[in-house]
Amino acid sequence: MSSVIPTLDIRRFDSDRDAFVAELGAAYREWGFAGIRHHGIPQDLIDGAYDAFQRFFALPAEVKKKYHVPGGGGARGYTPFGVETAKDSKHFDLKEFWHVGRELPADSHYRQVMADNQWPEEVPEFKHQALALYGALDELGSRVLSALALHIGLPQNWFADKTDAGNSILRPIHYPPITADDIPNVRAGAHEDINLITLLVGASAAGLEVLSRKGDWVPFTADADTIVVNIGDMLQRLTNHVYPSTTHRVVNPPGDEARQPRYSTPFFLHPNPDFLIDVLPSCITPDNPNRYPEPITAQGYLEQRLREIKLI
Repeated sequence: MSSVIPTLDIRRFDSDRDAFVAELGAAYREWGFAGIRHHGIPQDLIDGAYDAFQRFFALPAEVKKKYHVPGGGGARGYTPFGVETAKDSKHFDLKEFWHVGRELPADSHYRQVMADNQWPEEVPEFKHQALALYGALDELGSRVLSALALHIGLPQNWFADKTDAGNSILRPIHYPPITADDIPNVRAGAHEDINLITLLVGASAAGLEVLSRKGDWVPFTADADTIVVNIGDMLQRLTNHVYPSTTHRVVNPPGDEARQPRYSTPFFLHPNPDFLIDVLPSCITPDNPNRYPEPITAQGYLEQRLREIKLI
């Protein structure tokens, strides 16, 4: 087993497909995490989005709270500091965040479970920057899923029509500076993600740690041009744990860095709400019998998990 979480060049998916698929699949089987370099998302797009996000979070609390949707489970708009709590954690996460969802056509039958986006009028370019980054990460996520599909014996485009209207979320996060001595050192408690895969842009700031199979917390601070992509619980369930959804957390860096704000923007790639998460036959073997004989829809699973982390 490697002691370092691998970082791979996704351009090799086009130039040396079989080798890339094998390396990516091996990384996810072992870690549930990998770094993706040369992803093709322009740095000025990332920088522009972060600038808009940071200017929103710098607004007064009473202004930001205008965009909190009561009873919305945090699905869209603003979620204040101290609301989300990792499953089974005693402490709420030390963060505030915003949720951007998919822009649906007027006649989409998914509108009943996917609300319209909220947009802060105080930062006019927020909408353009957020949707541009959303689209770029959605496309990159589709490429990663194509490689993973090949690795487990599915057609390359197997996920395409199962995620094209997915309830995917772009989540700009602000972790405020830690200034009190009695606040836990963990900014985001140990957890696994709910969705298929998560793409984290802006993980160059220290703090992300991944729990290895040996039980050690392994820091994963990516290079500036690297996007961290990890497996979520929906894909773990679909693949019968062939791809593990690995526990991770965000801790405070030591010293004065803990007194600096931290920003990150994960993209949680979800399947379409009515997609049935039913274990793939190719992932069931005598050594790995079916762990989930009862299938569940993506929307049903999402609602179940959101209740556990106190968002609904």
